[in-house]
Amino acid sequence: MKKNFPLQAEGKHPDRVLEAVKHEIRKYFKRERNRDVPKGVDFWDFDCKVGLTTDTAEVVRVSGVIEAVDVAAKSGAASVYVEILSKHGVRVLKAQNQEGVEDHFDDLHQG
Repeated sequence: MKKNFPLQAEGKHPDRVLEAVKHEIRKYFKRERNRDVPKGVDFWDFDCKVGLTTDTAEVVRVSGVIEAVDVAAKSGAASVYVEILSKHGVRVLKAQNQEGVEDHFDDLHQG
């Protein structure tokens, strides 16, 4: 999704317009996450950018998209640009040091 959302609409309260924008963004995330993932892929990941224009859009995390839209609305902007591109995500398991875990467990129970 690459879209420029107006934050002000004639005859509508700005808070309601902002809530409609947030709702559309959340709905897009939900729709994309519910798509079937290809073989060898664990989940859908997203590349996100938010800004006042396409040129000034900055990269944000998925969890920060709504917050960035709020910041743009509070700054009094007439519109906000949101770019969300889905991509394949593969889980990466963190290597755990089994000895370190056992040593820590023994330290807790000795005292």
